[in-house]
Amino acid sequence: RKMPRDIEYSEKYSDSKFEYRHVILPKEMTKQLPKGRLLTEKEWREIGVQQSRGWAHYEIHKPEPHILLFRRPLGTDPRTGKVDPNLLKAAIAKTKQ
Repeated sequence: RKMPRDIEYSEKYSDSKFEYRHVILPKEMTKQLPKGRLLTEKEWREIGVQQSRGWAHYEIHKPEPHILLFRRPLGTDPRTGKVDPNLLKAAIAKTKQ
């Protein structure tokens, strides 16, 4: 079983609605992934992905199934996983700069 340190995390990037990041798993870990469906938070945490709350696996990149694509709404509080209106205002202001 691979250790979480073998997992790579991208910088976060965003658009007007979401914050995004991708997580690159060692290719041999793709055997542990369910085929043809998105992972639940419980499942991605069980394979060793470590990130704050509120992230959702939202898309499968078929050519590279070892790259997991995540997003969360702008303004998500990383401690609770819920959108905080003050964080949302700050995030929207930042995207308009």
